[in-house]
Amino acid sequence: MRSAHEVVAAYWATAEARDWEAFAALLADDVLYRGPQTREQVRGRGAYIRFNTEGFGYDWHVAVQRIVGEGLHAASWIEVTEHGTTQPGLCFFDLADDGRIARITDFWPEPHELPANRAHLVERY
Repeated sequence: MRSAHEVVAAYWATAEARDWEAFAALLADDVLYRGPQTREQVRGRGAYIRFNTEGFGYDWHVAVQRIVGEGLHAASWIEVTEHGTTQPGLCFFDLADDGRIARITDFWPEPHELPANRAHLVERY
């Protein structure tokens, strides 16, 4: 059985490669995807594959910045570039006992400007 870190690394590698057959093999039959900002929810492997293949354009690339995992849980920090714009994403994964991905919670924070009342408290990078 692969570690949660290895499963999530394979998830992103197969997504980047658009290898949807290998991607699907990483998912539990009843995988549940949730996107809290848009309140999207997708149930089941077939529906989630369709969501990924039909719901997004093909001019995007994902770069994994970090994956941490322990037991049946992992989280990833990624950066997705599409049409010259890069956006960070935080994704949390729960694996089933067989090591396949059972649940994905996907956060895509919108960049925003630093509020003026906090500017004196931070260092910008």
